[in-house]
Amino acid sequence: MAGNDDKGIVCVTGGTGYLASWLIKKLLQHGYSVRTTIRSHPDKKKDVSFLTNLPEASEKLQIFNADLDQPGSFDAAIEGCIGVFLVAHPIDFEGKEPEQVTTRRAINGTLSILKACLDSKTVKRVVYTSSTSTVVFNGKGLEEMDESTWTDVDFMRELNPSGAPYMISKTLTEKAALEFAEEHGLDLVTVLPSFIVGPFINPHCPDSIYASLAMIFSDKDRYKLLASTPFVHVDDVASAHIFLLQNPDAKGRYICSAAELTIYQMSEYFSTRYPEYQIPKADCLKEFEGFHKHSGLSSKKLLDAGFKYKYGLDEMFDEAIQCCKEKGFL
Repeated sequence: MAGNDDKGIVCVTGGTGYLASWLIKKLLQHGYSVRTTIRSHPDKKKDVSFLTNLPEASEKLQIFNADLDQPGSFDAAIEGCIGVFLVAHPIDFEGKEPEQVTTRRAINGTLSILKACLDSKTVKRVVYTSSTSTVVFNGKGLEEMDESTWTDVDFMRELNPSGAPYMISKTLTEKAALEFAEEHGLDLVTVLPSFIVGPFINPHCPDSIYASLAMIFSDKDRYKLLASTPFVHVDDVASAHIFLLQNPDAKGRYICSAAELTIYQMSEYFSTRYPEYQIPKADCLKEFEGFHKHSGLSSKKLLDAGFKYKYGLDEMFDEAIQCCKEKGFL
């Protein structure tokens, strides 16, 4: 791949995150020059060696400081790019600030980046990372959901499941991004991954992996997230982002989810595949089955566009567990 300079420059926001760091790795493999933005902490310097040590990074990766709270801070990173991947999103799972505040920050930050994309005059397409949580919480009890379904924000506020502010803010931000793009003639595509699992290069254990492996980590508090859960391999999500950047016909929203397990199937799957761990038996999980179930999520639109998933549940969990062991989390 070295010396293949003709792919052009792309920008990935939030480069130290789980998906963003994997996407950077993959874009470099594909021959792109990558700029990424990270939030600077005045009191502590972030260790970004896991990015700077990637193959091709010394020639092809540039790191910029930018913050969603500072409109304009992304301009330099975006100037001259042909594509932008909006992966960064303010996350406040602990609910430290009111949901309206998180949402306003997310929307304002996202729209300021989209304005920078417009002003650049070079950005041909923006790929925005949303989440299937912008689809599934609508209280309609649908058997199958596709991109035409949206999470009902009022229903979410009433239900108030764990992580509600994040899901509400994701839903309202994706809507705002699509509306802005429509209004200003900006080519924007959104990707809606489900629970992302698999290997990781960042130094801490990603939230989605920790939650997905709750039974292995024996973290009962997280079981309620797993009543019926859709999963996708991190490498497939990164590939889908690149596929949608490159596919001239791509438009609108794309669900990216490869497999689904109920909490009972998960207990059985883990007990059989990883007998070395103490996995709770089905009868201990009764209390969690009433939590919100994700109905069948359809990836038909993405598959019809020509995308293929490469990984199933075995690779997702084997590689996540292997990584957790290597990094000392298990």
